[in-house]
Amino acid sequence: MRRKIPSHSALMAFEASARHGSFARAADELALTEGAISRQIGRLEAFLGVTLFERVGNRVRLLPNGERYAVQVRESLDRLERDSQYLMGQPSDGASLDIATIPTFAVRWLIPRLARFHEMHPNIIVHLAERMEPFVLAGSGFDAAIHFEHPAWTGMRTHRLLRETLVPVCHPGLLGGGKGPASLDELPRLHRRQNPDAWQRYAQETGIVLTNPAVGARYDLHLMQIEAALAGLGVALVPRLYIETELADGRLVAPWPEGQSISKTFCLILPEPIRLSEGPIQVFANWLLEEARSSNPTP
Repeated sequence: MRRKIPSHSALMAFEASARHGSFARAADELALTEGAISRQIGRLEAFLGVTLFERVGNRVRLLPNGERYAVQVRESLDRLERDSQYLMGQPSDGASLDIATIPTFAVRWLIPRLARFHEMHPNIIVHLAERMEPFVLAGSGFDAAIHFEHPAWTGMRTHRLLRETLVPVCHPGLLGGGKGPASLDELPRLHRRQNPDAWQRYAQETGIVLTNPAVGARYDLHLMQIEAALAGLGVALVPRLYIETELADGRLVAPWPEGQSISKTFCLILPEPIRLSEGPIQVFANWLLEEARSSNPTP
């Protein structure tokens, strides 16, 4: 059955006119005459059976139906452009993977290791996208996800990678001239907005007294907390696996015990077993599992 979709030229003319609020400026952008734009809009309105613009002399104004349609058309054209550019960027003699992952994990752990993967498999391009919450992998457009263990992944194949163990860290200057660790209760504390009770749980587990565990600045990402700690803004309770380099070179110090029970487990999530996966994802999955084993054995 033939699809009832307006012509691409009419949609382009409409989107530009709606964005500029002017047929003349749309014509300049698309290298057409103002008359050509007007005719395209007329054909589109006739096709839809809806008036999209109010014409007042030489001026035009979107009507309510036009405003709603403009948003939808712009989103569709943007998506089509992204998908087209994505295909244009595919290697002719290789493959590509789309991986959804948590942003701080990608920046602090995965990306620094990807150079090794590309050196071993130069014909496989790995695209990364941020996903903070679990989602339905099937039909999402992603080949795999790297995320926390969660009931939402039921039915998927999950492979444990690393355990996220939280540890308090701060800039060494915050401890006061190298006189040893100051009382944690006397220092400003930094919080991750998604874990508002992390400091309270840490205090209960370790026996360290915190007069008011909830006091302190809040950040959305561990990545933000780490940068704030590096800037000397306070003590951040963050996964050790994210700050190994800073601890090793002395930019951050961790004179307090780890919070052993305040932890999550990172997993690789696949739609089917590794052995049944297509070649590129099978190669990436096996490499990732080996990197995780060599970095920090799973519990």
